[in-house]
Amino acid sequence: MIKIVTDSTAQLPADLVQQHDIRVIPLKVLFDGKVYREGVDLSNHEFYRMLAEAKTLPTTSQPSAGEFFDLYSELSQDGHEIISVHISGKLSGTISSAQAAKEMLPEARITIIDSASTAMGLGLMALTAAQAAAEGRTAAEIVAIVEKMIPAMNVVFVVDTLEYLQKGGRIGGAAALVGTLLKVKPILCLKGGRVEPLDKVRSKRKALARLMEAVEERVRPGTPVRAAVLHAEVPDEARELEQKVRARFNCTECYFAEVGPVLGTHTGPGVLGLVAVPQMVSQGS
Repeated sequence: MIKIVTDSTAQLPADLVQQHDIRVIPLKVLFDGKVYREGVDLSNHEFYRMLAEAKTLPTTSQPSAGEFFDLYSELSQDGHEIISVHISGKLSGTISSAQAAKEMLPEARITIIDSASTAMGLGLMALTAAQAAAEGRTAAEIVAIVEKMIPAMNVVFVVDTLEYLQKGGRIGGAAALVGTLLKVKPILCLKGGRVEPLDKVRSKRKALARLMEAVEERVRPGTPVRAAVLHAEVPDEARELEQKVRARFNCTECYFAEVGPVLGTHTGPGVLGLVAVPQMVSQGS
């Protein structure tokens, strides 16, 4: 049997993780000298409360090779083949830890994929891989499907401020916007595995419209899509965006997810995101 491994930045809702038996390796947040495992030791709401009160910003860290080794060993000893899909290597060293663990297990059948994404962009890849495995697809077929999804994945988001991305060192090409955004909402995207600027508008409402336009520019109208809406502590705005997405796109699925502590360390609260990928790509068509 093939088992799917991903990491906590996929932001997959817990019911989907359980339903599809996806193994999730947690990244960590370091707050005032204390280490918290995302999704294990710290709830999203508690994290944002702590972030608001923090005098210094928390930092994040990747899982160790040892943590991957333990999970890979357990799965391979049970006879499973492993497909491990993770956050962009340009945003985190998680992939490097996974690779190091794989090298320690030369007999295990492990394929590691750099998603060039994160959040539900990564989450949809892991979910698709798990669904394909349940359908009896081979490892080669599943890897091919996921690799086809990578360039077709759209991840766009608006942040209240670039402060967190800048201080966390994950700002990528969006650094060009720093200093120009006093009353402007920066719209960002993932491109080539990095955070890049897409646009800037003057209100959250305009930002929501621009998020959808950005996806429409890459996905032809009427195309069946798998989508997800993400938010950090702004559920009402996210539900409004979800309604607009469902009305505007031909959504075969539309998931609702929160931005957890690791990504939230870099985006801050108030972030809203839209993820979409054409359905036929994720079916291997």
